[in-house]
Amino acid sequence: MEAETLALAQEIDFSMWGLFARATLIVKLVMVMLVLASFWAWAIIIQKHITYRSARREARAFDDAFWSGNPLDELFERLGPEPSGRAERIFAAGMIEWRRSHRTDGGLIAGAQSRIDRSMDVAIAKEAEDLQQGLPVLATVGSTAPFVGLFGTVWGIMNAFIEIAEQQNTNLAVVAPGIAEALLATGLGLLAAIPAVIYYNKLSADSDRILGGYEAFADEFSTILSRQLDG
Repeated sequence: MEAETLALAQEIDFSMWGLFARATLIVKLVMVMLVLASFWAWAIIIQKHITYRSARREARAFDDAFWSGNPLDELFERLGPEPSGRAERIFAAGMIEWRRSHRTDGGLIAGAQSRIDRSMDVAIAKEAEDLQQGLPVLATVGSTAPFVGLFGTVWGIMNAFIEIAEQQNTNLAVVAPGIAEALLATGLGLLAAIPAVIYYNKLSADSDRILGGYEAFADEFSTILSRQLDG
């Protein structure tokens, strides 16, 4: 009997594909959903790494140009009203409002400082929305994937016990495949959730640092314009 059980166990395919193929329809749908969520999360992670690296590079280049000592009007004329860089767009928003605040006789319209500040705040908010786009998906995958996998495991174990009852056989060769199929769903849930949580925290911190740099620049630029207004 023991030899027959051992032979039966050896015939069972315990590879991931074999476990997936033997799983019930519900468990298969759970596994497919978790795999797709994992690919989606990794696509966002890679895209955000590229975006943030580009944003940091653009910010360094613009910072060098801004503090080079050349007139800011010349820098604005060179960049234009719709530059490609994120920091450049914040600068352009402030400069556009600065120019709009001048009357035809050269005087300044009252409230120019507050309008310039609001224009740059709006520009920063737009950049923040773009930089943080996709991060909620990572948070959602990280928080829900383990529970989705657990649902697949519970469903798979339930069906495994039903099969045991129908066959009236508690041999390990009969029990193990169903349990292994069920646990695979939990494993896939953790495989999707762990990287999503780790990179959500890292990318959120990176985004905050980049936006903090934009806000610091906006404050410095506002101070420069304030001196011009007072003068």
